[in-house]
Order: sequence, then structure tokens, then C-alpha cells
Amino acid sequence: MNVRNCKKCGKMFNYVAGPPVCPACRDAIEQKFQEVKEFVRQNKVASMKEISLNCHVEERQIEQWIREERLVFASDSPIKLYCETCGAPIFTGRYCGKCKNDQANNLGAAGRKPEAPAPASSQAGSSARMYSRK
Repeated sequence: MNVRNCKKCGKMFNYVAGPPVCPACRDAIEQKFQEVKEFVRQNKVASMKEISLNCHVEERQIEQWIREERLVFASDSPIKLYCETCGAPIFTGRYCGKCKNDQANNLGAAGRKPEAPAPASSQAGSSARMYSRK
């Protein structure tokens, strides 16, 4: 059994996986997320500071939800993030579409087996053969 202290409230809990927060704090965070999501739906052009103040959530937590692709903003939103690879403006996640595709292609290429070398030509090996006379 893996027992840890909650990162939010300090209480001990049985840790299974994910962030080190107890079930009560995890539920409270999820409730705050639902509040933020509803606020963003009703106030599409709200800034990060407005969302934080109205929903009583830290800006870092909002950024985390955006990076996790749980929150997505419209193109006219004042909230902008930047691709971690090329710096292009994005509305959710960590990477722009181009960089995501490049990474997916690189991962696909890394997973392939290298091609087998071509067999030696038959002419090169013919002189090295042995023949027996009868």
C-alpha cells in the first residue's frame, strides 16, 4: 500500500496514480474545473485574470487545464498560449498542429524496423564457389 500526504490539504491517503491529491481534493478540483468551464462558455472573451478572480481558481491551475487540453478557447479569446516547440500561438494543449504532426511522424519512423540490407549480387559470389570434377 502506497500512503502519501495530499499536496493540497496535507491529509494522508492511499495513493494509486495521478497527481498526489486525496480523493476529496480531487473532487474539489474537478468541481472548480466545471465552474471554470461554464464561466468560459458564458464569457468567451474573458481574460485569464477575470476567470481566476470570478471562479476563485489560481491562474496556474487554469493554464494546466489548457495544457491538458481540457479547456479550449475560441480564436477571438484574449487567452493565448504558445507552442513549446516553435512558439506559434495556440488555443489549447502544448504544441501547434504542425509540431504535433512532426512529432507523430518522428515517433512513427522510430518505431519501424530498419530495412534489411540488400542481398549480395549473384555475380560477386560466383567466383568464390567450389566445383568438383568427376
